[in-house]
Amino acid sequence: MIRVLIADDETLMRAGIRLILENDPDITVAAEASDGRQAVELTRRHRIDVALLDIRMPGGDGLKAAEQIAGSASVVMLTTFGEDAYVAQALKVGATGFLLKDTPPHELITAVRKAAAGEPILAPQITRRLIEKHLTEPDRGSAARARIDTLTETERNVLRLVGEGLSNTEIGEQLYMATGTVKAHISRILPKLECANRVQAAIVAHDAGLTRS
Repeated sequence: MIRVLIADDETLMRAGIRLILENDPDITVAAEASDGRQAVELTRRHRIDVALLDIRMPGGDGLKAAEQIAGSASVVMLTTFGEDAYVAQALKVGATGFLLKDTPPHELITAVRKAAAGEPILAPQITRRLIEKHLTEPDRGSAARARIDTLTETERNVLRLVGEGLSNTEIGEQLYMATGTVKAHISRILPKLECANRVQAAIVAHDAGLTRS
């Protein structure tokens, strides 16, 4: 069972998201929060797997909460604000993904499942070009290349495919590995790159020039 926290200061929005998610037999909404501080507290208390956080909330916004939650649960920012700056900030503090509140119900359920599996989620409206623009600085290329020097050749191949947005299963098919082996490689890659999650690792892959796009 995937345990989800919904954090939004609008009661009706929380109720709507809960209704959508609990249509899936493998998802349960274990907690609801109306502000950032409460979200952090409830995530720790209820052993949350995926935290859906609104960007703007009273008592500490979603970005501040995301930074504190990211180490213990997958964080997906759920908001009406699609501006590029929010994407950049959310990913920098360790969020797994970013969705708009008008995301169709089936896509929201899929996103929660992917987040629980540690896979990145980005709304279709948010393009790779925008992420690159806001997360890539002039000197990041050389820094990223230095970071991937610590990886083995196999780990670099895995990282390249992570950077291209492939799931663990798809990476396994490309590299003729079992999905469990891919997961093991990623679990070793993240600390070597000092990344909190695979979204940040994908950014390193891009900055280092590993990806094709």
